[in-house]
Amino acid sequence: MQSELVSLLPRLRRFAVSLTRNGPDADDLVQEACIKAMANAQDWDRSQTLDRWVFRILRNHWISELRKRQVRLGQGHVDVHETEELITTTTAEHDLAARQVMGRLAGLPPAFSSALLLVAVEGYSYKEAAEILGIPQGTVMSRISRARALLADQLSLVGGV
Repeated sequence: MQSELVSLLPRLRRFAVSLTRNGPDADDLVQEACIKAMANAQDWDRSQTLDRWVFRILRNHWISELRKRQVRLGQGHVDVHETEELITTTTAEHDLAARQVMGRLAGLPPAFSSALLLVAVEGYSYKEAAEILGIPQGTVMSRISRARALLADQLSLVGGV
């Protein structure tokens, strides 16, 4: 499992950065997710791929961290739907075109960008993205549709079309 986790690190980090919006927090999040995955390897249902399972662990750990932060700040309980509003995306670090697209993704509402990132960038199916995000498949489909429409609007404004 360890070598499989190592091969997932770039994808896990990209997803973590999309949640945390900064590298150090993303690195911590990936590290915690990998530690949890290795510690709970016996719980991995082999009927699903390792990457889906670890992405889900990463997302759930992020939600737990957000809840802890809210409690520490004296803001009490935060439910999953409120947490979705806190999840955001950032730009890619390598290719200029990817940075521009990811920059546009960052301008989308967090619920839309995370769904689109998982499907369009990470290559997950709608069903797999729904499982990772903990929402119905139809919700993923509508969020992606809305995200694409918003991106098209942004690009037409930039292009003057």
